[in-house]
Amino acid sequence: MKNHKAIPSPSNEKDKPPRKKSDELLKGAFQDNFLDFLRFVYPDAQKVLDFDKGIEFLDKELFSIIPDRERKRDKRVADLLARVYLKNGTEKWILLNVEIEGGDDTQFAYRLLQYNYRIRDKYNVSVATIAVFTGDRNQKRQTNYRDELLGTVLSFRYTSYHVFDHQQDILLKNKNPFALIALACQKALLEGKIPEEELNNQRLEIVKALLKQNYDPDRVRSFILFIKNFIFIKDQDINRNFDKQLEIIMKGKNEREPVGVIEVLKMQEKRDVLEEIARNFKKNGISLDIIAKSTKLPLKVIKAL
Repeated sequence: MKNHKAIPSPSNEKDKPPRKKSDELLKGAFQDNFLDFLRFVYPDAQKVLDFDKGIEFLDKELFSIIPDRERKRDKRVADLLARVYLKNGTEKWILLNVEIEGGDDTQFAYRLLQYNYRIRDKYNVSVATIAVFTGDRNQKRQTNYRDELLGTVLSFRYTSYHVFDHQQDILLKNKNPFALIALACQKALLEGKIPEEELNNQRLEIVKALLKQNYDPDRVRSFILFIKNFIFIKDQDINRNFDKQLEIIMKGKNEREPVGVIEVLKMQEKRDVLEEIARNFKKNGISLDIIAKSTKLPLKVIKAL
């Protein structure tokens, strides 16, 4: 019988601080797949929204309505504010709030009401609010806010989705790539609870489902990089085995490019490290020219960090 490595006890896992990088990865995945996310949560999105006009993310506007003092250190959210267009030409804004893992803020619904109103009041635009919950099946899920006093009623309801709203078999069959992001969120919760070999197999199953779809190569590479890092495995031997298995799968899918994906993933991982270094240099007031020389990153990239 194969001996598995010891699994940390639930109490030890619970005591560990959350991995900030996983939050950033999830936010990036939502941003990269935002249009598909809208198609996933809104059945009529294709009929109502003008996808040809694309989407614009409004980070500056979002930060202006959520002061830093309201962003607690232990608060694990991934907020996005986006501008979209309806097919009748109307401009609309969408606020996405992702509650990471065990988020159980009792004031969650009220907070979303505040954000929605602030955007409306400051920019005079209509705002659709979406809440995505990524915790376990027992995570508290607030879907509306209601207050009533002396005949005055305030009611605020928003779209919500929990990653466990769909079972694994349904998500694997769904051709919308966001379904695999939801499944990745389910699997990420298994870290430390099952052997890493088993977690790796489940990670690989998501990749196989991805490769069954005819997505463009760049999107496939980006998605694989997300899956590999978001469903986190410490054992480097298992990670190397994952890369080898991926090479075999990709070779069967495309004889001309058996290892290109792995090479690109490794280059991307190296680039992520360099960008993090550049970001820290900027915070410390180091000039952009020196940062560029040190990291070999283009000035355009450094300015955008």
